[in-house]
Amino acid sequence: MSNILPGEIIREAPLERTDDVRREYTEASDAALVVSIGRYQQAALAEAYRRHAGAAFGLAKRLLSDHARAEEVVQEVFVRLWNEPNRFDPERGTLRSFLLAHTHGRSVDLIRADVARRNREEKEARQQADGGYDIAHEVWDIALAGHVREAMEKLQQGERLAIELAYFGGLTYKEAADRLGEPEGTVKSRIRSGLKKLRVELVQAGVSVGVE
Repeated sequence: MSNILPGEIIREAPLERTDDVRREYTEASDAALVVSIGRYQQAALAEAYRRHAGAAFGLAKRLLSDHARAEEVVQEVFVRLWNEPNRFDPERGTLRSFLLAHTHGRSVDLIRADVARRNREEKEARQQADGGYDIAHEVWDIALAGHVREAMEKLQQGERLAIELAYFGGLTYKEAADRLGEPEGTVKSRIRSGLKKLRVELVQAGVSVGVE
């Protein structure tokens, strides 16, 4: 099957259906809708979406606490139904339970990915601290000192803002990236380069910040 987004199908399908065809799908069972979806009937998917997208979105929103990501999950679930309708077996449960199961699974995948990312960041931070590279604690302890403010002013704006958000603002890399509207990798790179420059400035100012 072609990869067509449910939203596109919903917008286009009414232009293609007569009243008789529309009635055919609104009165059809879920199992019959899936059979029609397997025959490339876009109006059938539109009807399935109308019936069950709200419940799927509600579940995804509760799990993710994020409106936009919940919408993305629902779209992925219905795209999968469009591309692989044969995965639904009416003898094993209803279409709604099938869609909710996939919604739950995809949402949990995203949550696990978030946890894994945070764990990687924490591990990286510990490794940097063990190696003497991370000066976050030293910077925090003397954050109000004049020489630190002066050193910060010598950084590029992107580096300074990233460090202020991540260390002084207490945000994660992702949160800082979201606040700045930049890719997470870019923000992490700016933080690292900024910390290196900051170390040099502080050492030149006679401030002890550990050994690299």
